[in-house]
Amino acid sequence: MQSRPMHGPCLGWIMAWLALSSFGTGSTAVAQDGATTVPAEYGPVSISIEDVAYPFPVHYMPLVLYGEDVRMAYMDAAPVGAPNGRSVVLFHGLNFFGEYWRGTMETLRGQGFRVVAVDQIGFGRSSKPIIPYTLGDHAANTRQLLEHLGIGEAAVVGHSFGGMIATRFALFYPETTTHLALVNQIGLTDARLSRPWRNTDEIYREELERDYPAIRSTFERYYVRWRPEFERHVRIHYGWTRSSEWPRLAMIRALNRQVIFAEPVVYDWPHIRPKTLVIGGEVDGPDFPALARNVAETIPNAELVLFPAVGHNPHLEAPDLFHPELIRFLLSDPLPPPHAACHAAAPGARC
Repeated sequence: MQSRPMHGPCLGWIMAWLALSSFGTGSTAVAQDGATTVPAEYGPVSISIEDVAYPFPVHYMPLVLYGEDVRMAYMDAAPVGAPNGRSVVLFHGLNFFGEYWRGTMETLRGQGFRVVAVDQIGFGRSSKPIIPYTLGDHAANTRQLLEHLGIGEAAVVGHSFGGMIATRFALFYPETTTHLALVNQIGLTDARLSRPWRNTDEIYREELERDYPAIRSTFERYYVRWRPEFERHVRIHYGWTRSSEWPRLAMIRALNRQVIFAEPVVYDWPHIRPKTLVIGGEVDGPDFPALARNVAETIPNAELVLFPAVGHNPHLEAPDLFHPELIRFLLSDPLPPPHAACHAAAPGARC
């Protein structure tokens, strides 16, 4: 494992992207630290977020899951200028959807990458079926999407809950995964060993009771330095709770929260074959730096990059630090396929 701790001040995040959204800066003037009053203009938001602007055209792939016809939303952004021949697929976290990768997508496109950002089933603009949810299904759906797009190999970047999905994807599909980047991944321990099981209906009731102060508190914890543009996701989450469709989305969220508990990825790590970058902001709970180091030490061919004074969402809070490290890693040569050295030394041998 290589470790590359990063130091330096956070530069300001570019706010121009707010103009692309129906939720502009005029509605985000809310003070940090315990804001409890819902801004008057915060109304219902569809759970399919048709009223939230995405940075690139949204396409859909039909699927059949557990006997239900569903569709998976995704963005497929072509490189700007000369393509480098590489593709990257971005996995979002539990409280987000593909749209929040807009800055990363633009940056990677500028480096010649083809960039695909998915909305997993149950998230964003994808269908919201009440079905069993598993890391394996999320990974398999994404693999099917890449086949649909004619992408044989891709680097996989997963943030938070998306890091768990990306880990399982790399385990299941090493031949498809050239690089694996885990951005402030959650699930860094086997939670079953430290916490009691909670009934799904209990978690569902907890989701139904989410209110503005609780939502805002959750998002404030993601950042060391709160900025007005971060309020955007608070507004969306609160708007969902005002929608008539909220009970459906609340159940889907409860089901995916159970995935985090019931499907640990800690036992996947020793078997991950692609080269891996464990990267993130250090300020993500008191144990995150040590836990992240353990991930990087357990995954073969992994390196660790942590940013001091940065929180759970480094691609939003400190893109000036995060993107150069991600690009450096993604432009590096992938590892040779398993057994390539054996076959090169002894053609025709069983390796």
